[in-house]
Amino acid sequence: LDQLNGTLKEWVAIESDSVQPTPRFRQELFRMMAVAADELRRLGASVDSVDMGSQQLPDGQSLPIPPIILAELGNDLKKPTVCFYGHLDVQPAAWGDGWLTDPYTLTEVDGKLYGRGATDNKGPVLAWINAVSTFQALEQDLPVNIKFILEGMEEAGSIALEELVQKEKDRFFSGVDYIVISDNLWVSRKRPAVTYGTRGNSYFTVEVKCRDQDFHSGTFGGILNEPMADLVALLGSLVDSSGRILIPGIYDHVASLTEEEKNMYKSIDLDLEEYRNSSQVKKFLFDTKEEILMHLWRFPSLSIHGIEGAFDEPGAKTVIPGRVTGKFSIRLVPHMNASVVEKQVTDHHLEDVFSKRNSSNQMAVSMVLGLPPWIANINDSQYLAAKRAIRTVFGTDPDMIRDGSTIPVARIFQEIIGKSVMMLPLGAVDDGEHSQNEKINRWNYIEGSKLFAAFFLEIAKLHE
Repeated sequence: LDQLNGTLKEWVAIESDSVQPTPRFRQELFRMMAVAADELRRLGASVDSVDMGSQQLPDGQSLPIPPIILAELGNDLKKPTVCFYGHLDVQPAAWGDGWLTDPYTLTEVDGKLYGRGATDNKGPVLAWINAVSTFQALEQDLPVNIKFILEGMEEAGSIALEELVQKEKDRFFSGVDYIVISDNLWVSRKRPAVTYGTRGNSYFTVEVKCRDQDFHSGTFGGILNEPMADLVALLGSLVDSSGRILIPGIYDHVASLTEEEKNMYKSIDLDLEEYRNSSQVKKFLFDTKEEILMHLWRFPSLSIHGIEGAFDEPGAKTVIPGRVTGKFSIRLVPHMNASVVEKQVTDHHLEDVFSKRNSSNQMAVSMVLGLPPWIANINDSQYLAAKRAIRTVFGTDPDMIRDGSTIPVARIFQEIIGKSVMMLPLGAVDDGEHSQNEKINRWNYIEGSKLFAAFFLEIAKLHE
């Protein structure tokens, strides 16, 4: 146990922040990848640290991209090959931001291991390594061949990952049968989960421009079409107060709800009252657990994020902004298509609303991000193997869940490699990934390591 915690402590101590583009953090990332490569070599894996070149930043500076690790252990043609994806970079963290302990010193309080990266994603990567080394410690043959792909830029958008997967499709990935990602959380504190889908995201900007300079509202107020008034009307036309998106046709391609799917939502372990309290929300838009989960996972949502160019400082400044840019995004679900959504938003809706205003301003809409949703077949053999492994270790059936956010890596693997992709989370719902006081429960970390070992045995059985 101390050894398990010790390695996690050592990994958490490395400030592998990929979000803040500074030479110091980049150095830490390189150190993190090197420490992980050494750990994998100790397991007996052959390790390739692939040089990914450098990243050009908007301010002109260029920073090296940390290597992506490709490692393999065992190449017995009679055994199935399972590939694990994880990332070793973290979100920014500072003690002054409201952390109760130093974010880069793993600290145990009441069975909770606090530290940046503990649950996202250093803990799960180590749990997989622990599972492999358990077989070795017991001097047992590994039941499956294992491959690892570990990156250091996930929090910064997985720069260079897709290219590498494409390049290695017929080499490193050629013998892979199953791909497992463990980079999200359960929906419960106590009940394990298997994740089979994520929403996509299309992010839009809409600019309304009269001129580049602002106006004085005493001198010009009353004789102009004000860009801000146009923009507020445009943003206000996107979604109603019950959360329904008002863009014509937007729901046309949403997958229809089956009875089987409906029943899956009923059995999920979610305490609505606790969820509401922990979210510090007075009231959600829906009253039942099923409706709430469906609107988080299998229906699209539209969120308005902000307005650039508007006056947002304290104090009373009587200004009419000359050009403003609104930002909003739509979370996409199966079978929505980003380029169809782009047309619906721009041609079928915003152009229409804007033309009815008879404004002399110019409007420009652009979709700056279009990431598709991901969904897997839950009757795939690896999903059934994971369910059996969960029953063995936890004595219960898992919650079959989706994730409301966007995790592009699942789709990248599924599309390029064409093999079954599964997300098998280890962390509890209250782990606080990305926020202050991130933690993984000691119980989740240890049982999670057991779960991965049990999963290897179940996968091997499929191929006997």
